[in-house]
Amino acid sequence: MDLDTRNTLYDQAKKWIMEAGAIIKDQIGAPLEITTKSNPNDLVTTMDKNTEYFFVNRIKREFPNHLIISEEGYGDDLKDLEGTVWIIDPIDGTMNFVHQKRNFAISVGIYHDGIGEIGFIYDVMDDTLYSAKRGGGAYKNDFRLPTLPADRKITESIIGMNHYWLCENRLVDETVMQHFIRTIRGTRLYGSAALELAYVAEGIIDGYITMSLAPWDIAAGLIILDEAGGISTNAWGADINLLSTNSIVACNPSIQSQIIDDHLQKGRK
Repeated sequence: MDLDTRNTLYDQAKKWIMEAGAIIKDQIGAPLEITTKSNPNDLVTTMDKNTEYFFVNRIKREFPNHLIISEEGYGDDLKDLEGTVWIIDPIDGTMNFVHQKRNFAISVGIYHDGIGEIGFIYDVMDDTLYSAKRGGGAYKNDFRLPTLPADRKITESIIGMNHYWLCENRLVDETVMQHFIRTIRGTRLYGSAALELAYVAEGIIDGYITMSLAPWDIAAGLIILDEAGGISTNAWGADINLLSTNSIVACNPSIQSQIIDDHLQKGRK
């Protein structure tokens, strides 16, 4: 993708994201129709569906040759990432949206032939936009995020982790993970994978680990984190597949081997 195309897509996507965020904020107190998907805690609302349709309708009208991977069913059924592909989560952190009316985000990643070109994560209620263009650095609003420090120690690290999978985890031995938690400085759980990836890019947490995320949960965050000097793989250090669910280790590169080699690989079931 050439620079002019990247800049055009960036400006258009940002405009739509801010418009969608304004609609959500305007309707935040309206009654919601809430249903469930894979389990009783996997929530979807009319706002999720309406926001996804907002993006799909505009993308297909403005860029008819572009393809879409999205959470709520309005996207395309893709077998590869050839061409320009938008990967969208209209509301990442739906449970937070339902219960807290905050701590959720719009997540939009744009890929071309499998390469991450543009990423946006918009914390709607906080009015904070994390963004990145390939080769242009990562930003929080208008502030360019500094490159992550190269000397982070695992014993001084705060790691975002989903506590639920620590209880139900069938991939890593629980005693190994207990040792890991005792080794690091602390854990945090925010309830939005997109925001947690943005926080790793910002450096306010040092890593994020989870055992099952869909492409729309992570697509934008991977681009933003990469531009901030972070690194993302699956739990075993392999490349992430944006056409399927993945385990995720996203972190400051200086602690990656201590997470994967010293703990996850050793505890792998």
